[in-house]
Amino acid sequence: MPADRRPVLFFDSGIGGLSVLGPARAVLPQMPLVYVADSAGYPYGTRSEAEIAARVPALLGRLAERFDPRLIVIACNTASTIALSAVRSALDLPIVGTVPAIKPAAELSRTRVIGVLGTEATVRQPYVDDLAARFAPDCTVIRHGSAALVDLAERHLAGEPTEPAEYRAVLDGLFTQPDGDRIDVIVNACTHFPLVEAQLAAATAHPVRFVDGGPGIARRIAHLTEGQTWPDTPPPGQAVFTRMDDHSRRLSPALNRFGITEIGPL
Repeated sequence: MPADRRPVLFFDSGIGGLSVLGPARAVLPQMPLVYVADSAGYPYGTRSEAEIAARVPALLGRLAERFDPRLIVIACNTASTIALSAVRSALDLPIVGTVPAIKPAAELSRTRVIGVLGTEATVRQPYVDDLAARFAPDCTVIRHGSAALVDLAERHLAGEPTEPAEYRAVLDGLFTQPDGDRIDVIVNACTHFPLVEAQLAAATAHPVRFVDGGPGIARRIAHLTEGQTWPDTPPPGQAVFTRMDDHSRRLSPALNRFGITEIGPL
């Protein structure tokens, strides 16, 4: 039987989805992949729900036609919490979303106070209320939305300097809320944030554990593709940007570190 060379397609507004792609490649090293950054729509976290609900399904429909993926990973919490069901209804292929890792955070927390750090759009979604009620009913769940941290991660991956004080300012959005000083686990509820986890950890006022959905998504991709064939030698990873600008070009070294060497506009 010839190897199935169809890729897995990873989608985000920027390069946050690399935090999902990394664990997936570790589990499935022969996986052909296409990474799509909707840089023309970046950042999603400050857009309205209506904009995202209209933009994401339409764009993923075009991408599915162009790249014929075996599976699509919406490697973006904001897009997933708003548009996942619409994308699944529109496309006849497996769609894996990214949701805040509140369940593993509740399993780890000893103080029963959890921080959820995401975009402004993600932290206000009823989906987050539902996850907290289902998986952390005995926990205090403190949320903070930060567009600044998305930009910090993009700048860091582009090789630009970022300052510890910038990360402390973001974390203060959690720690200065009532009971914030008792947070012992923080959910990185935006895929950009695990890419600067070391910087966040260095900026915390007290020891905190961070969790994110990347490892769970990798396991889900492996399960959904179980029994499928892969090429013995996967083609070079490909990244496309919906708007190719100077910032997108500066991300090339970071993309290269994740095995993505073909980079260009959509």
